[in-house]
Amino acid sequence: MLGVLAEFETNIRREHQLEGIAKVKEAGKYRARKKSIDREAIIKLQQEDKGPAAIAKELGVARSSVCRLL
Repeated sequence: MLGVLAEFETNIRREHQLEGIAKVKEAGKYRARKKSIDREAIIKLQQEDKGPAAIAKELGVARSSVCRLL
């Protein structure tokens, strides 16, 4: 019974959240997070025959982020 109640509350919370996001988008104030990694810089460094670890160190980002973009 408690599980059903918790699920119901979660669904209500999700609905309210989506309504709020929709209102903000209509007002034109909803913006996504700015990208922290420059894809062009990664490609340029890769063309200079640098590996993912070297690229990550030079740009100050995680190696896994560089690998994901490559």
